[in-house]
Amino acid sequence: MKPEILVVSAHMPHVLTVLREEFLLHDLRDAENPAARLQEIGPSIRGLASTAFAAADKPLIDALPNLEIISHLGVGYDTVDVAHALSRGIAVTHTPDVLNDEVANTAILLLLSAARRFVEYDRYVRAGRWEEEGDPPLTHGIAGRKVGIVGFGRIGKTIAEKLKAFHAEIVYHGRREQKDQPYRYYADLRQMARDCYALVVITPGGAETHHLISGEVMEAIGPDGILVNVARGPVVDESALIAALQEGRLGYAALDVFEKEPHVPEALRKLDNVVLQPHQGSATVETRRAMGDLVVDNFRAFFAGRPLLTPVPEMQARE
Repeated sequence: MKPEILVVSAHMPHVLTVLREEFLLHDLRDAENPAARLQEIGPSIRGLASTAFAAADKPLIDALPNLEIISHLGVGYDTVDVAHALSRGIAVTHTPDVLNDEVANTAILLLLSAARRFVEYDRYVRAGRWEEEGDPPLTHGIAGRKVGIVGFGRIGKTIAEKLKAFHAEIVYHGRREQKDQPYRYYADLRQMARDCYALVVITPGGAETHHLISGEVMEAIGPDGILVNVARGPVVDESALIAALQEGRLGYAALDVFEKEPHVPEALRKLDNVVLQPHQGSATVETRRAMGDLVVDNFRAFFAGRPLLTPVPEMQARE
């Protein structure tokens, strides 16, 4: 018998195709009554293919009494109740590394767009203002300026490496100092914000980092500074962000993520001193295919009795 796999949220077509070929796939989105269907098939499910768009929370996990593995699409997995899964002996994997480059590229693109006002000045040209009003105000470069990275994991390190080509001075903040790094470490986030021209946020989401970027941190960045968020929306206090941008206490923001996606507050959408993207950090064909392949490859490895390719750190810590 092929292992039975459950999908409860949107996946890439090539992932679904392979899962149907190699496993017995149940897609809850096809059910007329998902709750009844889940109750019917729940005891048969051995694998869950999860994404950030639907919570793999305790109720769902407990509806699958014989679940053995959750293979999650994304480097972040804050929508998965990992602690509960591990307490039941369920393996949990994610898809790190394959998206480092593109998320880092997105962060730098957002940073440069904010510093040089690319989106704002695109609108300036389209509205005919260049011809009518002349050249817009000068902007700033990032060479020689201090850029702080909040969260210094795989993607944070990739951002730092790429920023070196722009001759920025790189510093970082995280849970602990990493002794093998050549960059200055700040234990005090607000102090780093005060010292930096821009903060790039790439820390994991979840309760520990909820509203880590507070109004006080934004005010420390200052009226000439930039906040870039390519982490998770709730890492930034969105209400405080809007107020800081409106009142000029924060100069500019460039955001790929939001607190209640896909909802973006109208007040934020109306501001000129913000660049907005619809959570596109890893959204290239090549990267998303690699992420999807890793979801499938973790299932293959698990059910063949081979070591998992990319278990979440909490699993590695238990080994």
